[in-house]
Formats: sequence, C-alpha cells, structure tokens
Amino acid sequence: MTDEVFAPLAERFPDVDFEQVLASKQDVAHVPLDRYRGFVEAAHNVGFDVFVDLCAVDYLHRKPRFDVVLNLLSHTNRRRLRIRVGVPASDPTVASITGIFPGANFYERETFDLFGIVFSGHPDLTRLLLPDDWEGHPLRKDHSVGSVPVRFKASPKTS
Repeated sequence: MTDEVFAPLAERFPDVDFEQVLASKQDVAHVPLDRYRGFVEAAHNVGFDVFVDLCAVDYLHRKPRFDVVLNLLSHTNRRRLRIRVGVPASDPTVASITGIFPGANFYERETFDLFGIVFSGHPDLTRLLLPDDWEGHPLRKDHSVGSVPVRFKASPKTS
C-alpha cells in the first residue's frame, strides 16, 4: 500500500499485509501475532487514536483457528483501520492493548470469557458475562449448544 497515511506503518512493519475494502474508507491490516501490540501502538502514534471495538472470530477448521479483530478510527485522516491477528488454538494468547487503549479492557474480558483467548498483560482478565464456575467458552464453534434451565417465579395474582 503506497498510501501516505499507512506509509510509516508499512515501512516499520514490512511483514504486515494491508488491503482496502469499501473503497478506501476501511483499510485492513493482517498482523503477525508477535507484532500485534507494537503495530497497535504504532497505529495509535500515526493518528488512529480512537478505539472502536475488539472481538474474535472462530474459524474451527482453519489454522490459526481464531482471529482477534480490532477496529480503530482516525478523525484526523478520516479513515478506519481494521487490524486482524491470527491466534492459534494450541496457545490462544495475544498481548493486551489496554495500556494503549484503556477502553479495550471490557472487550478483551468479553473475548476471554466467550472464546477463551487470553490477553497477556491485561490488568484484570476475569469473566465478564458468565458465572465464574462456567465451564467452557460458548462462542467457540465446538462448544455444545446445551441449555440452561430457567426458573420462573410465580406471577402475582391480579384480581
């Protein structure tokens, strides 16, 4: 990519693969796992200073099995950047970016809770949505569907 916005990133991270989608309004960077945190920090420093969201995707039969997907915004350059990093099922660990974007805290906790991806360096990586004694990670494609019994209270009688 020979874009002036991404030139500093492309020069510093030659192993990152860039692509453009939705005309030139959204750019995607496929970042190697070991370069993720450094790339996010560099993107922040070149103007992508708004954290939008973070999530994960489970590609059950692909290697690496998971993708962590981070969306950033630059008001200065009027651009969006989606960062995708592959995470292997054998060691689902990726660096936390809460030191760069404090707003990523709960998104990383949610991803840990629902997918089992560990964010190393996270200040409080605990379950967010499920009880502490819950076994497994329900958004993994190999997690059983199952069901949780629902208890209904007797409704008050109306006259």
